[in-house]
Amino acid sequence: MTALAYKKSIQNVTPYAPGKPIDEVKRELGLSDIVKMASNENALGPSPKAIEAMKDGAANMHLYPEGGCFYLKEKLSARLGVTPENLVFGTGSNEIIEFIVKGFLGTGKEVISSQYAFAVYPILTQVYGGRYTEVPAREYSFDLEGILRAISPDTQIVFIANPNNPTGTMVSRAALDRFIEQVPEDVLVCIDEAYFEFVADAAYTKKHYYLDRPNVITLRTFSKIYGLAGLRLGYGIANERIVDYFNRIRQPFNVNAMAQAAACAALDDTGHVEKTCAMVEQGKRYLYTELEKKNIAYIPSCTNFILISVDDSQRVFEALLRRGVIVRGLKGYGLNEFIRVTIGTEAENKRFFDALLAVR
Repeated sequence: MTALAYKKSIQNVTPYAPGKPIDEVKRELGLSDIVKMASNENALGPSPKAIEAMKDGAANMHLYPEGGCFYLKEKLSARLGVTPENLVFGTGSNEIIEFIVKGFLGTGKEVISSQYAFAVYPILTQVYGGRYTEVPAREYSFDLEGILRAISPDTQIVFIANPNNPTGTMVSRAALDRFIEQVPEDVLVCIDEAYFEFVADAAYTKKHYYLDRPNVITLRTFSKIYGLAGLRLGYGIANERIVDYFNRIRQPFNVNAMAQAAACAALDDTGHVEKTCAMVEQGKRYLYTELEKKNIAYIPSCTNFILISVDDSQRVFEALLRRGVIVRGLKGYGLNEFIRVTIGTEAENKRFFDALLAVR
């Protein structure tokens, strides 16, 4: 009997390992209460307006969603100051990353990003038979000059996460402008801005999308500041030709109706966004102060999470878990000396820090 033709490039991929459900962790460890501070979610949850929109839409879930995200596209394009034709939506921005790799990466060709960049970039490169090149980071951030030097005739895609996950660092808009001007036009540049709403640094310009460039796309998400991670909704901003191309790749009805309704409502709730930003800034100030008092090193962050230096991230992760606090160990990123903790509520931040002092 002839065996199935499993692709070697896919067989060699290390699958993403999801965490266990919180209720299962409680059962296994005999805990009654757990705080999850591992996935950079919004500790305040979704906007109340988004929750109401989901309730109102529940009775219509027997109908297929609007295939082009018409109403969401109209609302978001007006908010961003672009045309609807400049927007493409996906099941999380991860799906649009897959559009990029699927649509522009040839077999054996190259994708470039930074050391300590988002884990999805190398995974999808491998799945689609490409070659992934990591440029060494500079102070835990993207070395844009190093990436420019690394571009070769085989390079087809460059990913720039700004701010970066998992390090929380950023590059300035001026530096990014200079970089993009020098990238060959046959190389697609993806600027992944999943955490852009949290950036307070004036050197980071939030309303600039490079629509005049034929080879640049900006990615954003409703998972983080809008608290809609469970619905999986992200979007890309690019020139019309790129968007049209991705709409040829995109599956019909890829964004579900509940996500579209919630996102439309969330965009109207600017107060919830402001409250989230205030919570994150207050939480960062608290944790920075307490960490410095105890001489615990950390990487200053532009996002809603912080990297904190520990002796062994796996040991500390497990010790915190036994105390009911879930954080992220970063051994898989080559950052075994750090844990990543999501900024939570005041009570959650204090619980985490007290537990950290007890186990470190």
